[in-house]
Amino acid sequence: MNHDAFEDAPRIVTVLVAAMGGEGGGVLADWLIAAATAQGFPVQSTSVPGVAQRTGATNYYIEIYPVEAARLGGARPVFSLTPSPGDVDIVAASELMEAGRVLQGGFVHPRRTTLVASTHREFAVAEKSAMGDGRYDGRRVSEAARELARHSHLFDMRALAWRHGTVINTVMFGAMAGSGALPFSREACEQAIRASGKAVEASLKGFAAGFEQVTRPAPEATVSAAAAPPRTPIDPRIAAMPEPLHELLGHGLQQVLDYQDTRYGALYLQRVDAVLALERPFGGELPVTRETARHLALWMSYEDVIRVADLKTRGERLQRVREEVGARQGEPLRLTEYLKPGLDEVCSLLPPRASAWLRRRLAHKAHRLNVGLHMRTDTVLGFAMLCGLRSLRVLRRAGARYAIEQAMIARWLDTVRATLALSPRLAYEIALCGNLVKGYGETSERGHRNLGAVLDDMQAQFAAPPGDAAALAQAAERVRAAREAALADPEGRTLARALGLPPPAPRVHPIHIVRRKPAR
Repeated sequence: MNHDAFEDAPRIVTVLVAAMGGEGGGVLADWLIAAATAQGFPVQSTSVPGVAQRTGATNYYIEIYPVEAARLGGARPVFSLTPSPGDVDIVAASELMEAGRVLQGGFVHPRRTTLVASTHREFAVAEKSAMGDGRYDGRRVSEAARELARHSHLFDMRALAWRHGTVINTVMFGAMAGSGALPFSREACEQAIRASGKAVEASLKGFAAGFEQVTRPAPEATVSAAAAPPRTPIDPRIAAMPEPLHELLGHGLQQVLDYQDTRYGALYLQRVDAVLALERPFGGELPVTRETARHLALWMSYEDVIRVADLKTRGERLQRVREEVGARQGEPLRLTEYLKPGLDEVCSLLPPRASAWLRRRLAHKAHRLNVGLHMRTDTVLGFAMLCGLRSLRVLRRAGARYAIEQAMIARWLDTVRATLALSPRLAYEIALCGNLVKGYGETSERGHRNLGAVLDDMQAQFAAPPGDAAALAQAAERVRAAREAALADPEGRTLARALGLPPPAPRVHPIHIVRRKPAR
């Protein structure tokens, strides 16, 4: 064997693509295979499926030997079925955290790997289910990508795909080709897209956009003061408050008005103003009022079936769905909503007495009433049903859920105001506790229970006249620790330890055995 010839032989090009469902990762792998095959290069691909509910992407692994098979004299390269850390030439990720996964796995090497990744976010289950702000810091991923990759090309591929009416895989393919790391030309890549025969024109536009973004990055847009969009007029009631609060209160008021009506918006500002009046004498940046206004706006626009129906029937939401699936103008779209209403959702709409009576009567079989529904909202009947639910907004104030939420909001605000006169720091920690209540169903019940425990503890602490400044500082630290414990443990055991309470009893979750009907 000629060892010198062996040493001079080209190295196998390894490609790892991480794409989520519906983003065309499999099609992208097929394009790479088709382009390599058209050049006569030996190629092999494997894939490892991801799982549902945004807990991971499907990984497609392709190995290409950049020498025509006819020149190998019957020899064949030995390919691997899986990527090895530090041994990947090109990594493409369809979302920023997916780029973080491959970085964490060690597949990106600073002397070898070209990384192509989209900077947009699709929040993972762990981020969405966190009791607090569970979002990962995307800046750390971007910094690590630029540091750990030999070459990195990071930009919002999803926005670019939507702009050209296509799917993100086309932009990823163009960026990979533009990086120069693929062993074939742009023309070979475009020919592979044409040969597939699927949405060719739109795919070529997306490919060209990704290619040009990498080879000729768009200059940073500069907006002059004259070109800046006009500012929305400030509500007179907000204008009368300190200027540092204007932007936050503007967003909060808009949220509450969108949720209910002008009377509800006036209630929001009235509640904020009551806290502000007590904090003004302390001066400064008004942190208690700021955090109260922030969490109050979110809490007052709590999620219920009326809100869900309202958001699902909005024109901008329907347009966003069309953009996400790449539907063209005038192209019909079949849209199915997956809903699972139960006893809690029904009772929350009824008046308090009727709701309590129905819960008592049906509590023993509540689990049987959670029926999954597949509602075709692209049909007149399905869309009309959502519109009917949306129209119940005028009756929301009479519902049991509204009464429960408003009572707890009032108790929380009373505690904020009462402690503000004693210690702004303590009031600030209690204001932050508004973040404990969120969601619906069991999540909302846990939040109410945890907040109630913190407020009960504060009431017990101040049953006697408050002590000196050291005692108030200790009380503030106790509230902070309790809040963090509640956010860290949804079951409430950590909170119970922080407050010296007995641990909560385990919740009973019945086991349902579903017998499958034998296949005929």
